[in-house]
Amino acid sequence: MSELNYHHLRYFRAVAHDGNLTRAAERLNLSQSALSIQIKQLEERLGHQLFERRGRQLYLTEAGRIALDHADTIFATGDELLQTLRQTGTTRRAIRIGALATLSRNFQLEFIRPLLDRTDVELILRSGSTAELLGALETLNLDIVLLTQPPAADAVTPFVSEQLYQQRVSLIGSPALASGKQELGKMLAQHPMILPTLESGVRLQFEALAARLGVTPQIAAEVEDMAMMRLLARSGVGLAVMPPIVVQQELETGMLSELDTLPGIVENFYAVQIKRRFPNPLIRVLLDAGQWTSGKGG
Repeated sequence: MSELNYHHLRYFRAVAHDGNLTRAAERLNLSQSALSIQIKQLEERLGHQLFERRGRQLYLTEAGRIALDHADTIFATGDELLQTLRQTGTTRRAIRIGALATLSRNFQLEFIRPLLDRTDVELILRSGSTAELLGALETLNLDIVLLTQPPAADAVTPFVSEQLYQQRVSLIGSPALASGKQELGKMLAQHPMILPTLESGVRLQFEALAARLGVTPQIAAEVEDMAMMRLLARSGVGLAVMPPIVVQQELETGMLSELDTLPGIVENFYAVQIKRRFPNPLIRVLLDAGQWTSGKGG
């Protein structure tokens, strides 16, 4: 039996992480045809197809994911060997975390806090849409993704979702708007509202609450980004429907006030992974930190 060609494995790993043959070839300073031949030879050696093509993008097959897991381990071990013999210090392990662009920055900070002071860890943070993040997770360019709704899982894309936290949603406003607190229905009817967009699970829950109360809110703004919603609330243009953790600092300093908790409305946070034979061990450090069951983040 012939030995595994590690040059082929290196080229495969580059294409797998990039997801695009042309870009990977340019980065490796090879022609696209030469790189295709290298990948084909590795597939013949392993006896399995490693990629399937969808449009211009390449996606790993199940055999490809297994091969990439091993390739990552092999080359990480090689890097550690070199660093050890060169006495360059402790190897830093990287973890790539993706988060929905609209996700609370305060929540993200609390999630990564267990790793912030570790000198042996390199944090790589990315943000994007749900589709972008799940695509990067599928191609193994991200280790874990933070979302507010779990993605659908099937045999082709075996996502694994773990609920981290569920927090209440409240009416948040400037101190001027908070003076003379009223019954919830009256506040929703009389004050302009700053709402998340219709794609948000929180918005759908709010619409249901307003219907139950027989209220048609006056919408001052529909906002996708939590940071912008916070700025609008601080400017006093209306009452914002958001989790208090988003404006935790403003609530502590008195810049904003929590007028009322919205009954039955919650926002969920999920950590999403893809099934891997060799998951990044730092993921369990984050998930086992214990802070998500403590009721923190109100």
